[in-house]
Amino acid sequence: ACGRRGSRGCPAAGEAASPAPYVRRVGWLREIQATIRERKREHAVHILRLLRKDLGLEGTFLNEVLYKNATFLNLVDPISHDLLMSLARDLQCPKKEYDPWKSSDRICRQLIYHLTPHSKWHRHGVPRRKSQVCLKTSLQKKVSQDSMDLSGIPLTMRDVHRMAYYLQNNGDHLTSVDLSFTELNDDMVRLLLPFLWALPKLTHLSLNGNRLTRATMKELTDTMKDMNKFPCLAWVDLGNNVDVSSMPQPLLVGLRKRLSQQTTLPTIYEALDCDSEISTAGSTPPRAFSQRGCER
Repeated sequence: ACGRRGSRGCPAAGEAASPAPYVRRVGWLREIQATIRERKREHAVHILRLLRKDLGLEGTFLNEVLYKNATFLNLVDPISHDLLMSLARDLQCPKKEYDPWKSSDRICRQLIYHLTPHSKWHRHGVPRRKSQVCLKTSLQKKVSQDSMDLSGIPLTMRDVHRMAYYLQNNGDHLTSVDLSFTELNDDMVRLLLPFLWALPKLTHLSLNGNRLTRATMKELTDTMKDMNKFPCLAWVDLGNNVDVSSMPQPLLVGLRKRLSQQTTLPTIYEALDCDSEISTAGSTPPRAFSQRGCER
């Protein structure tokens, strides 16, 4: 029923096949891995700049990464930001006492894991991508009445209508809704919002890894001004979308107002495939970067 594509409507046939932003970002990380294996550091640094810019974390030289962009208070994806800073240090100020290429490759693997669907089925040999056939089954499951996890299922507008109907009739007990990596766009979220904000117990909403823009951020921000909407929402994940890099202050204020017993927003803890490795000071920085940046 979409017909021809509107201003922000259903994608045209050719456009529907275009990859989500996270696919492009993972491609760059794999290219960085290949270049560091070939000891092409300058090319790896160039790709890293593209990746940071694409994630809304502007910065070229290490000093800009460390000093201009390290103090964002409202980042939607602090995990990526920290890993990218560690990668910048490794590439631009390598230590002599260990293999910087091995360390950089490790950080790239952590980033790839973080920027792609990484639910339980990954680690147990289940296919990496849930099929659309799973949607009806997932909605009907009574295994957990307090959560809805559709992560990794590519949704169409028809699926979103079906999900809205389900939320309207079965959502009173939901505390968590995970719609990460489901190909959601702004129009889909706009349709879902009235059904999501009506959920009386919803505390966690995951929308990361989709095709959302700042238009969705604005809609959420405006919605949070009304205390009758999303009455219990405490945390929303909007990272790894098109151009959403930081939370507007009014949205954070709206979330804090709903946290009666807490003074700060919940912290996101995430277990990575491999232990995180802290990259610190380098001995002799590359000529293009100041010693001050490497000593940070």
